[in-house]
Amino acid sequence: MAKAFHLQPLLHLAKQSNDAATKNLGSLNRNQHSAESKLEMLQQYRKDYQEKLQEAQKNGMELHDLRNFQDFLYRLDEAIAQQNGVVTQTRLSVQKGRSELMQTQRRVKSFDTLAVRHADAMRKIEEKMEQKIQDEHNSRRAAYNNLEHKEEN
Repeated sequence: MAKAFHLQPLLHLAKQSNDAATKNLGSLNRNQHSAESKLEMLQQYRKDYQEKLQEAQKNGMELHDLRNFQDFLYRLDEAIAQQNGVVTQTRLSVQKGRSELMQTQRRVKSFDTLAVRHADAMRKIEEKMEQKIQDEHNSRRAAYNNLEHKEEN
């Protein structure tokens, strides 16, 4: 009878780690996409507000209103800079998540390779045992046939 693959629990754990890394990477990708969308929204909002400022300046505006526009644009620029940092961080997190996933995939592949080798070794052992049984059976049959043949003579 074939022995069980003694590293099966480790293979199972490696597959669980791989599944977790896959889910984590999906979450990190969604976070990155969300951060990039927010950045694009802030940049578009700043562009629109800049156009409003230029239009208001053409039509003439009070100094107080100009300062309000400039202050708001400054705050938008700060928000954009902060969001750029968030986007950079999410990109780094995605790269780290990809590395972790690749590492867990390599580990699963290694254990799968060992499992296949184990199965092959067990199959060869079983084939040898079956061949030995068959050889013994043939040997007994030949001995029986020889005995019968001698008795007939």
